[in-house]
Amino acid sequence: MALVRSDSIRRRAALNRVVKFDSSAGILAESKKTISTSYDVFLSHSKMDAELVHGAKVFLEEYGLTVYVDWIDSPEMDRANVTPATAQVLRGIMSSSRMLIYAHTENSGNSKWCPWELGYFDGKKDGNVFILPIVDTDQNSFIGQEYLGLYPYIDQAGQSLFINKSNGIIPHLREAKYKTFKRA
Repeated sequence: MALVRSDSIRRRAALNRVVKFDSSAGILAESKKTISTSYDVFLSHSKMDAELVHGAKVFLEEYGLTVYVDWIDSPEMDRANVTPATAQVLRGIMSSSRMLIYAHTENSGNSKWCPWELGYFDGKKDGNVFILPIVDTDQNSFIGQEYLGLYPYIDQAGQSLFINKSNGIIPHLREAKYKTFKRA
């Protein structure tokens, strides 16, 4: 098994832009048409990783998951400022999401929002929080900031995603019951 590589995620973002849309404006216009009231995944991330986040969204959607990314699905929100109004909108989306996936990159530790989203979702949903390490090199395991070790992380082998956890049941991404998740 291997962690998800950043070059693979960047290719997905580029392909999605080229194949479906001519510009970022096209991506935003299309996403407004498909806004859902509930999601499988709330993707917690650093906005500084826009290309990786876009690619991660496409990657997870390839497995049949609906994925919420704030600046794609709610571009009118201002995440640059931590305000009660923004927090309330994010709480509502997280409440209507089945799981939170924390996209771990070099920039995620600098985010104002990522630790808050992680803690809020974990407290509200009592689990169903997963870390998606996006790495630049071939790695077979993940060690992030200390608090990230509380949560299982996602890696892949072939066309399947696996949830790695040191103890307990290994949940399936879609059902939170099974060991693997195969591409749709």
